[in-house]
Amino acid sequence: MNTDEQIVEAVKGGGTRGQSQMVSRYCQQVFAMIARQVGDAMDAEELTQDTFLRAFSHIGSYDPQRASLATWLSRIAYRLTLDFLKRRRPIVVSIEDTQAGLTDISDEQIEAELSTGSEERIERLLLMMDDLPPDERLLLTLHYFENRPLDDCAYIMDSTSHALANRLYRIRRKLYKQLQKI
Repeated sequence: MNTDEQIVEAVKGGGTRGQSQMVSRYCQQVFAMIARQVGDAMDAEELTQDTFLRAFSHIGSYDPQRASLATWLSRIAYRLTLDFLKRRRPIVVSIEDTQAGLTDISDEQIEAELSTGSEERIERLLLMMDDLPPDERLLLTLHYFENRPLDDCAYIMDSTSHALANRLYRIRRKLYKQLQKI
């Protein structure tokens, strides 16, 4: 199998062989990331196809110095999925979001509450994630489910690592507060 650089060059050359290799190497990863967000396999398949079509048509903008091919594809998938989710469901901002700094909860408290628990608690957390805005859900998926470093998440989401670290803290604090109500 060819390296990512060889695959990119083959796609730039217009050959279907490079496209086929890119799809076979990254299709499952892209599909899994999208499927966790949209919940419907047919929508996930369509968004996965759109991701690769967009990648093929914009392969000239890929810069291996900025990100790996997998991360670049994830960035395309992220944007397409976020657009899809925004069209599908309106974003709701809770009052708790607007009062983020009113009560301080230590990171240790949040970590202890969110990382311990039974299957029932994990199931509740996953259901609570479904109610988060699409961009927050995608950030949690990238960082916690796909174990991507914040630098990769920042590239995919067109943000900074520091901003995403703060955002992760706010999201985790929101989930912690919701768990306390249950």
